[in-house]
Amino acid sequence: MRRPTLTALVVVVGLLLLADLLVVNSALGELAGIVVDAAILVAAGVALAGVGSLGARRAADLWRRRGDPIGAILVLAGMGAMLIAGLRPGSAGTADPAVQWLVIALLVPIGATLFGLLFVTTLAAARRSVASRSREGTLLVSAALVTTILLVPLSGAGGAWLAAAAGWSLAVPIGAVLRGLLIGVALLTAVYAARVLLGMGTADD
Repeated sequence: MRRPTLTALVVVVGLLLLADLLVVNSALGELAGIVVDAAILVAAGVALAGVGSLGARRAADLWRRRGDPIGAILVLAGMGAMLIAGLRPGSAGTADPAVQWLVIALLVPIGATLFGLLFVTTLAAARRSVASRSREGTLLVSAALVTTILLVPLSGAGGAWLAAAAGWSLAVPIGAVLRGLLIGVALLTAVYAARVLLGMGTADD
């Protein structure tokens, strides 16, 4: 599929979903539901292809004795364990106790470790921002400290006030910034898609 055709398809799907959000129509809702289901199937297919590619690459690395053999063995063993637990005869799929145990025993600790590393790197980035004495860095660190203080779990009237203030800050100022970023990204995507469809380059500006 050529690039302009793919871009036009993305624009058409986006306009269809936007129209379904703004217009109450049963036929339009059914069509939007079909498009969303198709997108979910495509995403699932891409995810399966990615997992298959990862397994094939790790198996090739192990066969050719390149890279990290221990890491390749762990990846293949984890993938095999999840597949056996979810696809064995009599399994309930994602609701199977063996699958849930594997998720709780393996994936949750891995995710917690990654978030722990993220916390350490965030502290290091905050220290560098304060050390640089830049206005943007100081403002960012100050906002993060205020948000952290508001999210401290306390009981009583003080805790209720902090929880209400945290909810307001997340919904209003922080939410406004995130919505502004999303709107900006959507506008830039629409402009880029229009330029591609019209065949406009930098020389036409």
